[in-house]
Amino acid sequence: MTRSPDPTLADRVFAALSRQIEAGELAPGQRLRQDEIAAAFGASHVPVREAFRRLEAEGLVESLPRRGVRVALADRAALAEAIEMRAALEALALRHAAEAYPPGHLAVLAEADHACSRAATPAEWEAANQSFHSLLLQGCPMPRLMQTIERLQLSASRMARQLGAGHPAGLPREDRDHRAMLSALQGRDIDLAAQILSRHIRRGLRLNYR
Repeated sequence: MTRSPDPTLADRVFAALSRQIEAGELAPGQRLRQDEIAAAFGASHVPVREAFRRLEAEGLVESLPRRGVRVALADRAALAEAIEMRAALEALALRHAAEAYPPGHLAVLAEADHACSRAATPAEWEAANQSFHSLLLQGCPMPRLMQTIERLQLSASRMARQLGAGHPAGLPREDRDHRAMLSALQGRDIDLAAQILSRHIRRGLRLNYR
C-alpha cells in the first residue's frame, strides 16, 4: 500500500487559514500579514506565499496591489455562482451515489427527512437538513468531486453569513422537495431525483439569499 505523502508546510498553512476563514475566525476584509503568519508556523515566507496563492485560487482571499492580502469580501454574484456550481455538481454526485445505495439506505434518508419536519428551531432544522443532503450523496465514488462540493458548500455558507442571509424558521418547501426526491429514488428514477435536487438548490438561492 502506497503511503500518502506528509503535508508540506504550505499545506499546513493553507489548511489552517482555510479553516479559520470558513469558521469566521478571520473576518471579511481582515489583512493577512505574511510576517506574522510565517512566525506563527516557524516558516519562511515561501510556504506562506504558496498558501496565499492557493487561498486566492479558492476565492478565500484577495491580493491587493501594494496592500497585501486580505480575507475576501462576499458579493451576491459570487454567492450565486457558488450555488449554481453546487446545483450542477451535487446532481452529478447524486446520480453516481444512488446507483450504489446499500439496502435500507432509502429508509435512512426518509428518517432524515422526518427529522427536518420535527425540528423545533432553525438550528435543529439546519442540522437535520445538512444530514439529509449528506446522506443523499453518501457513497459517491468520486472523491475529487465530493471534495469540490464540500468546498463549495463551505464557501456558500461563509458568503451567506457575510451577506446576512439565512433561512427563515419552518420551510415546508424543503420537506416537499425532500419527499419528491425520495419518491423519485424509490421509483428508481435517479435522473428525476437529480433534477429535483438541482432545482431545490437553485430555489434556495432565490428564496433565502436575495
